Amino acid sequence: MKKISLFAMFAFLLLLSGCTSVTSGINVSAEADETVKFSGYKSYAWIGDVAVLDDPENKWQPPKMNVAEDIKFLIDRELRKRGLVNHAENPDLAVIFFMGVDMEAMKLKTDPKTKKDILKKVPGASLMVALIDAKTEYAIWVGEASSDLTENPSEEILRKRLDYAVTEMFKKLPKD
Repeated sequence: MKKISLFAMFAFLLLLSGCTSVTSGINVSAEADETVKFSGYKSYAWIGDVAVLDDPENKWQPPKMNVAEDIKFLIDRELRKRGLVNHAENPDLAVIFFMGVDMEAMKLKTDPKTKKDILKKVPGASLMVALIDAKTEYAIWVGEASSDLTENPSEEILRKRLDYAVTEMFKKLPKD
């Protein structure tokens, strides 16, 4: 698997906040290095600062919520479920995530009245998580969740959507 540069990860955009059901519209995918025995990893450490958030008018993130800290908490939880411990010195894995929100994203949508496709503003977001082998510095697993957004979601809905996205992402982490 090719080494993933930090710059390339910034190209991905975050996740969350949809309409009908709390988790509807969240798309989750993951890729793993098929040659890696994931059961051999016992510890991890966080690398780098997190966050790529383009929401200059604060239309997406609730004002009292730190989305990056919530995501970090959820990832820690999922890694602990797998028996990994957070160990800053000599970790087996390095963990990083990036999120991005584009409140000005445009998409073709079908007008329900005319049945014609029209260009419409549809804010979107993505979350990307990478597990990197600390010795080789190669990404061994990358998960991504993406979704359309709604403006001003409640903290409760946003937390449920984040929880769903991270949980589903880590279900795709191989168990060996």
